[in-house]
Amino acid sequence: MFYMYILKSGKDGKCYIGSTNDLKKRLKLHNDGKVFSTKTRRPLALVYYEAFYSEIDARQREQKLKNYGKATSELYKKISNSLNDIYGAGYKKL
Repeated sequence: MFYMYILKSGKDGKCYIGSTNDLKKRLKLHNDGKVFSTKTRRPLALVYYEAFYSEIDARQREQKLKNYGKATSELYKKISNSLNDIYGAGYKKL
């Protein structure tokens, strides 16, 4: 399986969107500071993920969310309670 995921920073409340084939391992790498783009934003919590059989589908979904603000805004509206429950209210796009 392949995953598109969203993490929320406990430090600045910003969200990070990524994709991987091993969600647990990738989350650990993020929280251990081994991912350059998120190492200064730890701790990070997984707030959302989607599973795909195809790596291409997971990466396309990731890119769509990163490149099209409307798609990201709509998803954030759907998961607003989850985003607000993790590390308090408020969130920002990373």
